[in-house]
Amino acid sequence: MDRPVHPFRIANFRSYWLSRFSGTIAVSAMSIVIGWQVYNLARETMDVRQAAFMLGMIGFAQFVPLFLLTPITGLVADSVDRRWIVRGTTALLVVTAATLWLLTWSGHLTLGALFTAAVAFGIARAFSGPAYSALAPNLVPRESLPTAIAVSSIAWQVGTIAGPSVGGLLYAVHPEFAYGVASALFAVALLCIFLIGPVPQPPAQTDRRPLTRIVEGFSYVRRNRLVQAAITLDLFAVLLAGATSLLPVYARDILHVGSQGLGLLAAGMGIGAATTAIWFSFRPMKSNVGVKMLIAVVVFGLAILTFGVASQITGLLGLTSGTVQTGGTSIFVHPAFLLSLAALICAGGADMVSVYVRQSLIQLHTPDAMRGRVSAVSQLTISASNELGEFESGVMASILGPVGAVVFGGLGAIGVTLLWSRLFPELRRARTFDPPEILETEPTHGEAKP
Repeated sequence: MDRPVHPFRIANFRSYWLSRFSGTIAVSAMSIVIGWQVYNLARETMDVRQAAFMLGMIGFAQFVPLFLLTPITGLVADSVDRRWIVRGTTALLVVTAATLWLLTWSGHLTLGALFTAAVAFGIARAFSGPAYSALAPNLVPRESLPTAIAVSSIAWQVGTIAGPSVGGLLYAVHPEFAYGVASALFAVALLCIFLIGPVPQPPAQTDRRPLTRIVEGFSYVRRNRLVQAAITLDLFAVLLAGATSLLPVYARDILHVGSQGLGLLAAGMGIGAATTAIWFSFRPMKSNVGVKMLIAVVVFGLAILTFGVASQITGLLGLTSGTVQTGGTSIFVHPAFLLSLAALICAGGADMVSVYVRQSLIQLHTPDAMRGRVSAVSQLTISASNELGEFESGVMASILGPVGAVVFGGLGAIGVTLLWSRLFPELRRARTFDPPEILETEPTHGEAKP
């Protein structure tokens, strides 16, 4: 039997990968800089808990347009050339990054401008997310899709490593540098998308009303309990354990490592996730995919919990402080910083396992004509878990304090996983990504029902 064609041998996929890689670096750099600027501006007039709440509001500002537009954007991704959707949204990101660069350079940056940029980010992602996700399966043969998902995730995860580090270090040199680099990277991403040639489009459906087609996407997810389980598990686990939104609080007021340390912390999850994604690109997961996803989410919760209490752990152990070198500059760190970084790396690796399983199940269990709408539903839950999770973390930090909010989230993620393993036995029984090989019932008397 011939081995599947590696996605990198396909020119259209290479352009797609480079676009996603460049765009992710830019998004990650801007996200960390925006968060840092929001927190610093807020701290000029607010205490730690109030400023942490403002970080949560930035996440909420991105979530609202995603929530309102997602039902429409899924239909658009199934009706319009997906390449042009991504081109238009990437152009919007170029303009947004360039505007923030100009405002920072001129000294006119305000919290209002940062919140406006967050809304623009939400609009761009609402349309580009379903189109990006639905475009990838059109670029490679079906048998190459799991590998394509893994290497596509590498682009995203490596971007999350480079982006925060680049953003934090450039911001430390001069704030507008980060936005200037982000603008250039978005321009590269836009150019790469224009290099993608014609790709198959699902046939136009003229016999159904748009509202009916929108509802079909949600109905499909509701009927397919395996897809529903994978999507909702990620939703609630990351919603509760979205501790990364509080990194500016930890960097400035708990670990005291400044913008450079913030960049390293923000890259932590990406380091673990990228390492895992590289492994999957060469050794795709083939067995017991559902159980492995459940275990991975539990590990994710434990790692976030460890990150939250790293300062307390090292304090109890009586470990002393030290320094590390980054970019030729010494930054003062407590061992809690190193433990926090290690915990985030572990969390990123576990999260990548969950992402890999979820995306493979969704793409391989969804007809191409519905991939845009189902991807939109998936994106809505991902956005709820990330941006709305940032809001939840900000609110909880204002009530429990930053450490209490992170501990609450880690424990919550573990609890949700245990509950989902009981509510959705289909996920426990998922053996492979191929739909015919997923068991629909428990084995009886030692025999697996086909």
